[in-house]
Amino acid sequence: MNLETVDEGEIQSWTPDEVAGAFFRGEIVLIDVRTPQEYVFEHIAGALLLPMPYFKTQYLPLQADKQLVLYCGEGLRSEHCARVMLAGGSGIAAQLEGGFKAWREAEKPYIGTNTMIGTPQRMGGKVKDQLDLPPPLMDRVV
Repeated sequence: MNLETVDEGEIQSWTPDEVAGAFFRGEIVLIDVRTPQEYVFEHIAGALLLPMPYFKTQYLPLQADKQLVLYCGEGLRSEHCARVMLAGGSGIAAQLEGGFKAWREAEKPYIGTNTMIGTPQRMGGKVKDQLDLPPPLMDRVV
């Protein structure tokens, strides 16, 4: 984890391995700050969506026992939102270093769109990681 200390507090940049481990253990809440279109096309299963243009600290979920970790495409928007969190008085803000691009490159599991048929499906990751993912919407359709 990389740390950056600024006047308002501390920005933590977590690696994909650190985020995956903490997320699958239920220790963090992931917040995707990309656009709804980006989220629909591909996202980390279980991540909440709060797009950067609407990002305000009062909209964040209250999780006294869990760290909030932000992510975007490559890290620029999540860093901006982390600074918004600090300005709102949170003291510590965390982000996925390198964003969703780094998550994919690290071969972590995610939900993507099957471009052949336009449906969501599990992508990336190893079989063990896949077991930790909730089933995508199409697996629930009877």
